Amino acid sequence: MGSPWPRHCARGYSGRIRLIGEESYAPYDRPPLSKEILAGTWRPARAFLRDREQLDKLDTDFVLGRRAVRLDAGQQNVELDDGSAVSYSALVVATGLISRRLPFGHDLTGVHSLRTMDDALALHAGLQTARRVAVIGAGVLGCEIAATARTLGLQVTLIDAAPGVMVGQLGDELSAIMAKLHESHGVDVRIGVGVAAMAGVDGHVDGVDLIDGTRVAADLVVVATGSVPATEWLAGSGLSLGDGVECDSHCRAAPGIHAVGDVARWHHEVLGESIRLENRSNATQQANAVAADILGTGAAYTPIPYFWTDQYDVKLQIHGIIPPGAQLRTIDGELGTRRFTALAVLDGVPTAAIGWNHPRGVLAARRHLGAPQRPSPTRT
Repeated sequence: MGSPWPRHCARGYSGRIRLIGEESYAPYDRPPLSKEILAGTWRPARAFLRDREQLDKLDTDFVLGRRAVRLDAGQQNVELDDGSAVSYSALVVATGLISRRLPFGHDLTGVHSLRTMDDALALHAGLQTARRVAVIGAGVLGCEIAATARTLGLQVTLIDAAPGVMVGQLGDELSAIMAKLHESHGVDVRIGVGVAAMAGVDGHVDGVDLIDGTRVAADLVVVATGSVPATEWLAGSGLSLGDGVECDSHCRAAPGIHAVGDVARWHHEVLGESIRLENRSNATQQANAVAADILGTGAAYTPIPYFWTDQYDVKLQIHGIIPPGAQLRTIDGELGTRRFTALAVLDGVPTAAIGWNHPRGVLAARRHLGAPQRPSPTRT
């Protein structure tokens, strides 16, 4: 997702391009994994970013099913898990995220996470025989999985120790509206309570024990408790690694090395701070910016953050950031209704435009935003 190689080719890059990926699939779009692929309404090929004929025209070497295990920046080569090495003159690190695991339960069958196409296909297969699903984590991914499972007719419990559904992205007021959406579709929402353990019978998950002493019956559990940047393979490379690959305002991590997407933490010149964003929109925009920078036509990357989520029959779109303490000001429709547009306002300044089933309205509302407002770190 978000790879810059098509943009290279479109702009006339004449050198050799090699794309290395751990998965065996051609590059694909990740948002459908928790929705159309998980529901079974799309076959995997429909999520591919390019078909075979289009890929062939890119004149790019695809090294699929191979994982990068070490970077030697001095020698300008990447070592792969089969012992081979790939040299480069320009390197783009786009390794994304690794799902967080709980310290228990993952040895039980019926316990899933969702990050890759294979994860989505395995989870889809599990949903065909499951009756009761527990989703641990009420962020964007967990909520989308819960919505898909409920749409398939399964009993669903959504669990999170946080005080609200998607509260980190939405703030308290909009989080409450999202929780009501799930409850209106029959999801049992358990917010503000953590998970203590998972129960199993004959090696298969049978339930989730919460710290309040209650047990949620479940024959399938999805752990969606967040992710961490996939940077372990870069240890000892000399790159600055903290919460992601640390980059300058042009997404440069070192001479000849850029980072893009979920793994990249870069200096946002307008905000005056280093940020990392975990969403598809940023990955695409940032990849375009990096491709231009490699070709010598780049500029500082200073986007207004944007993300969307599709849950049930609702499309929620947010341009900007909803910071803690922001108030929602409706400019079209009413909060909590079928369709509305609103602004998040903090200290009299609009920080985000929000559209609930209102794509045209949110684009108009976006004009109320000025320069990008300061986001919380790793906001999705």
